[in-house]
Amino acid sequence: MTGQLRLDDHLQRYSETAPHALAVAAAVDAIAAAAIEIADLIATGDLADASGLTTGRNSDGDLQRDLDVQADAILRRCLSRLPIAALASEEMREAQIGDREGRICVAIDPLDGSSNIDINMTVGTIFSILPAPDDLTLAFHQRGSAQLAAGFVTYGPQTSLVLTLGEGVDIFTLDRKAGCFRLARAGAQIAETGEEFAINVSNRRHWDRPVRAFIDECLAGVEGPANHDFNMRWVGSLVAEAYRILTRGGVFLYPSDARPGYGDGRLRLVYEAHPMAMIIEQAGGSATTGRERILDLSAQSLHQRAPLIMGSSNEVRRVEELHCDPLLVASVSAPLFARRGFFRL
Repeated sequence: MTGQLRLDDHLQRYSETAPHALAVAAAVDAIAAAAIEIADLIATGDLADASGLTTGRNSDGDLQRDLDVQADAILRRCLSRLPIAALASEEMREAQIGDREGRICVAIDPLDGSSNIDINMTVGTIFSILPAPDDLTLAFHQRGSAQLAAGFVTYGPQTSLVLTLGEGVDIFTLDRKAGCFRLARAGAQIAETGEEFAINVSNRRHWDRPVRAFIDECLAGVEGPANHDFNMRWVGSLVAEAYRILTRGGVFLYPSDARPGYGDGRLRLVYEAHPMAMIIEQAGGSATTGRERILDLSAQSLHQRAPLIMGSSNEVRRVEELHCDPLLVASVSAPLFARRGFFRL
């Protein structure tokens, strides 16, 4: 990897381009430093006996693991050295107001997919960087389109940092010997049409009819409207699903469903859906709830949830079309007119 562009050089060039750029570059650099520390923590195996243990529940009621807490502490320590106006984390009940003279706000999911740790599957860190508003209590109530930068880190066979600074998506890989990230892929682009879909099919009976109809079309393959065959994937780690889409195309769905507590999906808008949507759109894909563009949404609360459907634009567009299909809408109250799919609706 020697000779490839280093992340810090990339950030140095960017820091001279816009009013917020220096602060954004410093924050990304701090997150990268934290990611190296988290990657080492995971890779050494020192936490093999503890990392899968739950320590209670986080501020949003989800099970919290030992490594969630440690990753959060590392990121907050690295970011605390910077003049950040407000900081939010999945592991925090409320956002912290910091330096009121700071120009940016940062939201983080310190360890996405932590339930996969004990089975040695890919986990990651997600981050979103926003401009600081005059009223810092509104820092994380901005539309997703207000983001200045977004990214995520995957801790897998390689440690990779996916980054958008608002002009495309670049992927950096950790050079462990040099202790830095180096550019592995510039200007990542998602194919308009994909051949893979990812969804937890075990919840099918709870899905809304448009989601069922779309998955039926995928399963029908060349014999259905899509006119090509699909493979199904499901990792259960948002960073892993997003990385695969950036690499191979396809579509990921975590929709709302009829289970208690899932009426708005389960992913958090501020520090999961918003940054992922920015990354996917910057790579030429699309991200929606099924009815609304993710980046057009603004959160009413820090841990607000939202459905997320993202990936290749043709597949995402088809999901949106099905959500607007009057036959499917009517079938909710008039089953006689329901479509018949690959499975019964």
